Amino acid sequence: MFKLLVYAKKYRKQIILGPFFKFLEAVFELILPLLMAQLVDMGIRQNDNQVVWQMTGWMVLMSVVGLLCAVICQYYASVASQNFGTELRNQVMKKINSFSHAELNLFGTDTLITRMTSDINQLQLALAMLIRLVVRAPFLSIGAVIMAFTIDWQAGIIFLVTLPLFCLILFFIIKTTVPLYQKVQQKLDVLNELVNQNLSGVRVIRAFSRRNTEITRFSNRTDELSSVYVRVTNISALLTPATTLIMNIGILALFYLGGFKVNTGHLAPGQILALVNYMNQMLLALIVVSNLVIIFTRAAASANRVNEVLETKPSITTFGDTKAGNPPIAGDSSLSSKKGAIAFQQVAFRFAPEFGLVLENIDFKVAAGTTLGIIGPTGSGKSTLSQLIPRFYDVTAGSVTIDGRDVRKWSLTKLRSEIAMVPQTAVLFSGTIKENLQWGKKDATDQECWAALELAQAKEFVAALPKGLQTPIFEGGKNFSGGQKQRLTIARAVIAKPRILILDDSLSALDYKTDLNLRQALQNKLDGTLIIISQRVRSIQDAQQILVLDAGKQVGLGRHEELLVNCPEYQAIVASQAEVSHEA
Repeated sequence: MFKLLVYAKKYRKQIILGPFFKFLEAVFELILPLLMAQLVDMGIRQNDNQVVWQMTGWMVLMSVVGLLCAVICQYYASVASQNFGTELRNQVMKKINSFSHAELNLFGTDTLITRMTSDINQLQLALAMLIRLVVRAPFLSIGAVIMAFTIDWQAGIIFLVTLPLFCLILFFIIKTTVPLYQKVQQKLDVLNELVNQNLSGVRVIRAFSRRNTEITRFSNRTDELSSVYVRVTNISALLTPATTLIMNIGILALFYLGGFKVNTGHLAPGQILALVNYMNQMLLALIVVSNLVIIFTRAAASANRVNEVLETKPSITTFGDTKAGNPPIAGDSSLSSKKGAIAFQQVAFRFAPEFGLVLENIDFKVAAGTTLGIIGPTGSGKSTLSQLIPRFYDVTAGSVTIDGRDVRKWSLTKLRSEIAMVPQTAVLFSGTIKENLQWGKKDATDQECWAALELAQAKEFVAALPKGLQTPIFEGGKNFSGGQKQRLTIARAVIAKPRILILDDSLSALDYKTDLNLRQALQNKLDGTLIIISQRVRSIQDAQQILVLDAGKQVGLGRHEELLVNCPEYQAIVASQAEVSHEA
């Protein structure tokens, strides 16, 4: 956890002054029992009202000053912990955004959400407790022992014996619960993943009548989380009663020893009262310590998980970014006159060293300003191939070049600003239609938005909406049909006027007429290279070049007419779709 405190360095003043004021409060709290002893022994027992009022005044004054110190400490703790959490959350988000698809696949969306929320909240709480109580609790415990020795050395030994017993219990609790809290967080990740799947796939679950199955599955995962959490909570809960038992035995020992001392005149009743107060102070401080152990144990597990994200190095780093320590790229400005020639040279790719090749021996060129169609059976590697162009993944072997430059030698910002990609699943963000289009171009005007919508064959239905461009989009675009969402995402891509536009099976929800009109509009008005990935032969048959993939291998490359003659795999795809069309 202490490694993460670097993100709280802007709030060093609060982190230093907070414990200082808490220390002052603890000092005043330790003095109060001595004043109480004076009040009893020199005031009440001797009927000296002046001493009674004097000691009372001092006790009230110290209580008020202690309260002010506590309030100041509480304020500093809140400022430091909340801003620390904000800074850490921003850094984690920045780190996640630097990850390539490989790291995102490694962690998974659900665990990253948990680490961004639950884990960082736990760290915020730990820092607040660090400022508020870490100084106070040990100081009160040790201070109570010292003050007991100043009153009577034999009573001080009773205090001294209780501390090691408590430390043994504390060590046992920490050693047992840290692994269990890590397991709790892992189970929480699984549960979050299940909730996410059920919420995003609720229509599918209902369509297949799987509600009872999913309810049972969710119940089982909840029971697993509950079982682990109950176990660790039960172990942690032993700390407070064990502490209380030890302290109560100590108080009994004090009364037993004090009875003899008072009878023999070695101690006064007020001093016994002070010793009991010190024992109670130590008891309360140790209970606080026990609760701190639970908080810091959970925080340690959370810190490991957050550190794992922060210490993960992206497998793809930007080139030419001076902030990243890479050399600047010469000649980037001259590339703007080129139109997006793409070349794959003996490309092979696998997601991880232990996995098999997803793509193998891919070798083709796409001239700038032309259209490439990519087709093949499901799982043949079409989408994976397209993700190598904007460098979402790095090739395992070979190279991918754009306008003669290897994509690994481009600045990621420059590279991806030249490429617009419309993925298989149409993703729209909450906001208005115009705000979504401005993801493609931040300063896009209404005129540019309408032009992009017209190109994407979406102008007609958007214009029919009462609010037009200001129509709100619900979460995930649920207030639009699949075809409407696809056209809106295409409009968002083309508004940026990219050098390369990749449509990854993003025409699948369109009828044949709209599909044809959209392709013709793109080929006539798009000033760049177009790549269309589709399962439909109709969608790619007019492309200047068609790439046929099968099981990750390049089995055909050429025009539609050429492939009908020399590519059996393409012939089979065409024949199967002709049969379906004929039967329909």
